[in-house]
Amino acid sequence: MKKIILLFSVFALFSFTISKDEGGKLPHVLLKKLDGTKTNSSTFNNDGKPIIISFWATWCKPCKKELDAIAEEYEEWQKETGVKLIAISIDDSRSSGKVVTDVKAKGWKYEVYIDENQEFKIAMNVNNVPHTFLIDGKGNIVWSHNSYSEGDEDRLYENVKKVIAGQKISH
Repeated sequence: MKKIILLFSVFALFSFTISKDEGGKLPHVLLKKLDGTKTNSSTFNNDGKPIIISFWATWCKPCKKELDAIAEEYEEWQKETGVKLIAISIDDSRSSGKVVTDVKAKGWKYEVYIDENQEFKIAMNVNNVPHTFLIDGKGNIVWSHNSYSEGDEDRLYENVKKVIAGQKISH
């Protein structure tokens, strides 16, 4: 019986993680909104325009640097391309209270969700943060990047523009 349960668990995990590969679709996972209500990641939508999904945590300095750098340009990015950024905090229930405080203090204009049980993180095969995904207008994962160095936001935006133009993204 234990073998059957283990086999089923491995299969379930594999079926989640396989969907995150570039070209795959987003998995369906419940996430917590900042107001405490729940939403399913399958509802993420941007009317055929690209979506950036950024996994971060309140204790992660590079994550905050990346989201701050994007925030400086985000309004312009939206005007030019219609891109939407969705920030997914991986803070657990002990530290998730800091998420609202950080978002308000930073003045981020992103949609922000909390993945307290890290189910979305696991389903997207995120090992560490920051981890950023670019989703095309059809919901396909077309690019991902792990870590942050100054200037990475420029490369991300170049990729957003390529998606808008229907061009392939080189890795």
